This record gives sequence, structure tokens and C-alpha cells, in this order.
Amino acid sequence: MINERLAGILADSFFKILLPGLTVTIPLTVLSFGFAMVIAVALALVQFAGIRVLKEFARFYIWVIRGTPLLVQLFVIFYGLPNLGIVLPPFPSAVIVFSMNEGAYCAEVMRAALEAVPEGQMEAGYCAGMSYLQIMRRIVLPQAFRIAFPSLGNSMIAMVKDTSLAANITVTEMFMATQRIVARTYEPLALYLEVGLIYLLFSTALAKLQSIGEKRLAFYGRRRG
Repeated sequence: MINERLAGILADSFFKILLPGLTVTIPLTVLSFGFAMVIAVALALVQFAGIRVLKEFARFYIWVIRGTPLLVQLFVIFYGLPNLGIVLPPFPSAVIVFSMNEGAYCAEVMRAALEAVPEGQMEAGYCAGMSYLQIMRRIVLPQAFRIAFPSLGNSMIAMVKDTSLAANITVTEMFMATQRIVARTYEPLALYLEVGLIYLLFSTALAKLQSIGEKRLAFYGRRRG
């Protein structure tokens, strides 16, 4: 009887957990990672260009963001800013925090990738009459993205799991949906294992896409070579 009850709870809760995953967790991940890449590329380019003031700002930003917990950053934005008269809804707050946090980590990945591009590529671009911005856009950045792609893919997979922290600021994503079902059914072990399985499915799908992307980039790189 207990097993039948538990099976019924799991079957009923699966889509109630999966739906917030598709409508909140995945959009939150995609939006946050997209903005994070904008931040990361900007910070990496600033450091690569060696503009002293901007480089120091970039290093300070990365130092602060990487040195403080993601959960604290979420609380500062969502619960702290209202003291300054700035009130943000839960979902935009989560997007801002995840973007800023992931942007700092990905900035270091992109910086290392930019530095891995041979210096001769810059010289060849200048010899071809290109400006600095043209060289970066047409030559250096495409190569840097190919180098950084595996690490960036891993970061995106990690972000899918980190979005569970958004439940702490009332974002109704998969983990919060699970918590609500647990509070009603008193079956924490089975339900938390179930949501863990759904996170695993999402991560596996992203890992597969990452693998396909890496193969295509490798093929493209060989053709150009």
C-alpha cells in the first residue's frame, strides 16, 4: 500500500517538477549564461588589451564576485537592495546575479583562451591592413571561442544545477516546486531523488550538445587549417 502510494506521488509529481524546469530553470539558465558571456568577453578583452584602469576594475570585479558565495549575492540583490529603494522581482534578480557570477568565472576562461591564440595572428592581421577591432572580431575571438568552448560548456552545465539556489529568493523553479510537493506529501527522500534525476537529464542533454559542438568546431578548425 505504501509502495503504491509512493509510486502514485512520484508519477503525479514528475510533470509538476518537470514543467517549472522547462519554463523557469532552462530559461533562467539560457538568459543568465547569455548575459554572462557578454560580461565575460568584455572583461576578458579589457584585460587582454592591457588598459590599466579598466584592467584593474576588471580584476577587482572578478576578485569580489569569485570570492563571495553565490547565495550571499542572491540575498544582497533580492533582500538587500530594497533597503536602498530598489525592489526587483525574483526572476530578474536571479538573472542579474547568475549573470554577474558566471560572467566573472567565464571571463577568466576567455582571458586564458585569448592569451592562447598565437601572437602571430595579430601581426598577420595588421599586415593585412586590419584594425585592432577587426582583428579581434575576425581572427582572435573566433579562435578563442573554439579554445574556450569545452570549459564554457561545463560552466553552463554547472549553472543548470546552481539555479536551484534561486528557490531561496522565491523563484518557482524545479527545486522550489519539489519543496512544495514535499511539504504536502512528506516524502522528501523519493522526491528529492526525483528532482535530482531531472537535473541529471538536463545536464546529460547539455553535455551531449556540448560534445556535438566540440566535434563540429574541431572539424571546422581542421578545414581552416
